[in-house]
Amino acid sequence: MTDAPTAPTLPLRTERLVLRAAVPSDLSALMGYYGDPLVVRHLLHDVLDEALVAEKLKRFQANTAPSGVGDALSLVIERDGGVIGDVMLRFTFGDPPSVAEVGWVLAPASAGQGYATEAARAVIELGFRHFGLHRIFAQLDARNTSSGRLCERLGMTKEAHFRKDFWNKGEWTDSVHYGLLRREWSG
Repeated sequence: MTDAPTAPTLPLRTERLVLRAAVPSDLSALMGYYGDPLVVRHLLHDVLDEALVAEKLKRFQANTAPSGVGDALSLVIERDGGVIGDVMLRFTFGDPPSVAEVGWVLAPASAGQGYATEAARAVIELGFRHFGLHRIFAQLDARNTSSGRLCERLGMTKEAHFRKDFWNKGEWTDSVHYGLLRREWSG
């Protein structure tokens, strides 16, 4: 067995964003988008009330130093001092972890401006360079075409489209899987 990954140095900074650990004062911003039916329509949960968002915030605060399978790095996306979304990298395989899932959620007012791409790119870079991952993937509801396009902008390959493979919110839904290998990553 080799050593577990070390915690990354935070915050991560991109050209326009700061990706940082969540703090209690982020609750209102998280409520703003996790309480929006438009935002959660393709997620695995419905609109979250304040108590559930507070629980999510506590998980985010705990998810800053992933070291093994099942652990995640959860960061809020800050733009000009305000939280506009969040991004995560969750280890799914290996000892030490070699495969991880990436995911993102963005407030509607900030959509369409490249922020999710910028944040996801930074977390993928961290996954390959800092954590030494072999593969990063994304799983999404096939109806979430904007996230599919985002995966393609990140250089991910659409590897599978599964028909009616997931029961969510009272219906069978299709899912799509995208993947990216470290040797394919251009950074």
